[in-house]
Amino acid sequence: MPQAFGKLLAMLLLILAPLATPAAAEGEHVIIAFGDSLTQGYGLAPEQGLVPRLEGWLRAQGAAVRLVNAGVSGDTTAGGAARIGWTLAEPADGIIVALGGNDMLRGLPPAEARANLDAILTAAGGKGLPVLLVGMAAPGNYGPAYKAEFEAIYPDLATRHGALLAENLMAPLMGALEDPAARARLIQPDGIHPSAAGVDLVVEALGPRVLDLLARIEAGG
Repeated sequence: MPQAFGKLLAMLLLILAPLATPAAAEGEHVIIAFGDSLTQGYGLAPEQGLVPRLEGWLRAQGAAVRLVNAGVSGDTTAGGAARIGWTLAEPADGIIVALGGNDMLRGLPPAEARANLDAILTAAGGKGLPVLLVGMAAPGNYGPAYKAEFEAIYPDLATRHGALLAENLMAPLMGALEDPAARARLIQPDGIHPSAAGVDLVVEALGPRVLDLLARIEAGG
C-alpha cells in the first residue's frame, strides 16, 4: 500500500474510530498498537491479525485490556512520526510501537529511523503513556555497519525514554526462513508477512512483554 494512501487511511480510521470502537469497559485498559503491516494484519482475515490474536492471548491470561489497531500497511518510521499526533488524540493507557521494517526494506538511513522513533516516543511521553518499543532485526545485505547501527536504535531509545523493550518482533519466525516446510506454514507467499500460524508464534513471544506493559500501566506508569 503506498505510504500516502496509508496516511490517508490512518486519518479516516481515527475519525471513524469513536463510531466503530466501543468505549472501554470499567477497569479495562486501552493500549494502542502502533505499527505497519505486521501490526495491521496484512494478508490475513481480520480475526487472524496480530492485534486481535494478541488481545485474545492477553484476555486468556486474565488481563482486562482492549487493543486498538493503529497499524498502517507500508508505513515507515517517518509516516509514523507524521501520524502519531492524530493517533494519540484518542484516550489510551499505553502504546506498543513496532515500526522500522519498511525503513530497512528500503535501505533508509538508520539515523532517520532513529530520529523518527525518538519523535514518536517523545509524543507518547508527552501524553504520559507507558511504552513498549518493539525492535526489528536488520537484514545483512546492507552490510554489517548498517545492521549494527539499525539494531542499536531500539535498545538505545528504550533506555533514553524509559520504555520497555521487545528486542525483535520477528524472532520467533527467523528459523522458518531456512526451512522450506516451516516457511510455507509460518510465512505468507510474499516471504515477508507471517501467516496465521506465524502470528500465533509472534503473539506467544510478545504477549509476556505486553503483560509487563500492563503491569506498568497499573502501577501508574
